[in-house]
Amino acid sequence: MLWFLLPGSIVRVFLTKSMARFVGREEISDASLCEAIGRAERGLIDTALGSGLIKQRMARRGRGKSGGNRTLIGYLRGDRAVFVFGFAKKDREGINTDALAFVRGVATGWLDASDAAIEFAQASGTFQEVFHGGEEFKMDWRDAGNGR
Repeated sequence: MLWFLLPGSIVRVFLTKSMARFVGREEISDASLCEAIGRAERGLIDTALGSGLIKQRMARRGRGKSGGNRTLIGYLRGDRAVFVFGFAKKDREGINTDALAFVRGVATGWLDASDAAIEFAQASGTFQEVFHGGEEFKMDWRDAGNGR
């Protein structure tokens, strides 16, 4: 189980099944996922899309964020982050209105889900918690996103 610690907050970080496939295909590390949430916890959100949905840019391996990946995340500050959708900037410019509405609905559902519903989804393989090095991940807020 991942507990992402910042001053006054404990954030659990999750991936939907489709997002887990994207993360694997793009070789995005758990540390990179956690860094994106660390930035959000510090108020560094690339785009707030409403209803708890945010967009965070993530660097591609060996490159910067500008041409990298985009992730749509259901996010409740200090509580829960759910990576719902991702795409490589090189493959598409953005997401259309209908798809955005669908992703927002999925994100809202997971943000509102009970702990029992999350445990059931994890057990069935449709939802997974992010781990960092197979252990609890603790990040000092002063180091979040500073490459340390």
